[in-house]
Amino acid sequence: MNLIKKILLARATAMLGDKLVKLSAGAVLTVLVARMLGASELGVYSIVMAWSAFLVPITGLGLNNIVVRQMAKQQQGQDAMTLLYSAISLRLLVGLIGGSLMLLAFYLLYQDMFNGNTAIAIPVLFLLQSFFGFLLFELYLNYQGTFRSVAYAKSIISLFSFSVKLALLYSGFGIASLLLITGIEFFVVALAQYLLYRRKLQTFQQGETLWPGYHPRWFNAAQAKLLLKRSSWLWLSGIVSVIYLKIDIVMIGSMAGTDQAGIYAAASRLSELWYVFPATLAARYYPDMIKAHQQGWQPYYLKLRRFAMLFFCSAFVIAVIMSVSSPWIINLLFGDTFSRAVDVLRIHIWAGCFIFVRYLISQHLLITEQEPLSLLSHGVGALLNIALNFWLIPTMGIVGAAWATLISYAYASFFFLFFAASTRKQLWQLLTVRKSASIN
Repeated sequence: MNLIKKILLARATAMLGDKLVKLSAGAVLTVLVARMLGASELGVYSIVMAWSAFLVPITGLGLNNIVVRQMAKQQQGQDAMTLLYSAISLRLLVGLIGGSLMLLAFYLLYQDMFNGNTAIAIPVLFLLQSFFGFLLFELYLNYQGTFRSVAYAKSIISLFSFSVKLALLYSGFGIASLLLITGIEFFVVALAQYLLYRRKLQTFQQGETLWPGYHPRWFNAAQAKLLLKRSSWLWLSGIVSVIYLKIDIVMIGSMAGTDQAGIYAAASRLSELWYVFPATLAARYYPDMIKAHQQGWQPYYLKLRRFAMLFFCSAFVIAVIMSVSSPWIINLLFGDTFSRAVDVLRIHIWAGCFIFVRYLISQHLLITEQEPLSLLSHGVGALLNIALNFWLIPTMGIVGAAWATLISYAYASFFFLFFAASTRKQLWQLLTVRKSASIN
């Protein structure tokens, strides 16, 4: 357990640094696009990037954690290698097919965006994103204990990409250049992941030789079929989760226009910036929760409750501060033309109180083997979000979308616990457990 804890701590630290770089760069870029190009162009950029986000779980196939876990069970290095390379081949193939289908759907829905340079940039972005499958090389390096070099490489690439985007913006280039650089960044990150994999790779077992480089000829149909069978639930859950998180900006663009989508994106970006902290801390505390669960329900619930209070109180303080200071923050960063983003931010920021706690609940559902509830909660949350957006956007505009987000996040992140007998019982035990208690 100490080894696992050290590995996850190193991974969490590296992940936090990488995510902070990306989120900070994304926030600054959002402000600059809004200031220099206006709300409409920010809306176009946000809509395209939301569609790009849909591609991540579709092409990921739910394989991220399963592949390494299955590799660790193999007795021979050759079997582990073909399993890894088969998974990567699958993801590359699905990435190309998924990217092509996504591009077709995007073209049919947003033909007005396919003009000038964006007609080149959008296809490049969607197709180069297929190389996201090379993330499996990074995950296997993490399993072997290599974290910092990959995280540093990704941070450097992100910073360089950000610098190029800034230079292009200040040189008078538009949204198309930003999308194009983002697509190239996907490819360069994938290349870095593969090169570091080749350089840092260790032998699978003592006495074995290092594996050869990746090639599609190592594809094993039987192993690929087994992986897909095991990952189907996670695949579907990932797709539903991203839809539930990103559908608002897409629906605003379709129902209220790119101007309103840009204003909403400005507020939601400031709200979602904070989510990196619970994501990282949940990964950091996961081994502690596993250890407590192995000791019994009482120490597990006490630890889970302590973490939950920490997460909720942190989110509550952030929400209060952001709500009070939102007029000043929006005016300082985006200017008077984005004044409607103040009301959106004041509502949207409170979703963090539920999202912060949801990271712990997701760990709890995994530890207690209740993964189907996670999929169900995200699925109902996505449907609720879509239905509320259809109802509220025509009458309340982007403020209605913010309320739809808050309500659907609240249900999918916490209140779904009341609708299943097992989680109702566990929630009651969590609230009532005492240090001297004994729970069966």
